[in-house]
Amino acid sequence: MDLSAAFLLGLVELAEVWLLFHNAKIIGGLTFSAVLLVFALADLSFCVADILLGHLDKLPQYVRAGTIDVFYLRPQPILLQLMTSDIRIHRLTRPAVSLFALGYAVTHNAIDWGPGTVGMLVLALVCGPVIYSSVFVISAGLQFVLVNGAEFTNSFVYGGRYAASQPASVWPGAIKVTFGFVLPLAFTGYLPALYILGLPGEGAFRPELAWALPLATAWVVLVAGATWRWGLRHYRGAGG
Repeated sequence: MDLSAAFLLGLVELAEVWLLFHNAKIIGGLTFSAVLLVFALADLSFCVADILLGHLDKLPQYVRAGTIDVFYLRPQPILLQLMTSDIRIHRLTRPAVSLFALGYAVTHNAIDWGPGTVGMLVLALVCGPVIYSSVFVISAGLQFVLVNGAEFTNSFVYGGRYAASQPASVWPGAIKVTFGFVLPLAFTGYLPALYILGLPGEGAFRPELAWALPLATAWVVLVAGATWRWGLRHYRGAGG
């Protein structure tokens, strides 16, 4: 995929959000401009994490072929080696669409800017990529055990990415638990957007919960670290 194709893919994903509002002016209690803020925060966070760790999706190939053994022989941390093993330049264009959406959202929503809203925006832009990066690491760590389970883990990585770009208020119950608190992807877009826009939210997803973003980030980082170390210990090498 070249640079232009990656950018066009981002535009298609943005167009999907617009199409959702073609017939319905409000979805999950949010207008198009409000949902665009959710999309922008979540998608930008994913794109940054994808640039850094997206190529961990090659790990199953390394495990099956036994080439992961080479990484074990080097003194550098294996995760760091994998992060720098395959830099895909085309991914650098993907955040452009998210940045455009973010610019549109902050100028077309009636936001009461102050220390709280500015702080929440900064917090979301810092913690969001860390949350998605942790999800990538969790998925990769499981590959040492599952080996051929890429489709299963990708359903959480990319399915979660799609869900996080939509209002969490419309998620089914099981999805709310999974992507709201187990893998706290609701904290990457929906909850910060509620606070920034001054919206009430629904059910367990209240705007004040967005301030738990550092705790949600710490939680998923701990899970990622534990899963990765477990996967490394589980791997026995190409010879079994």
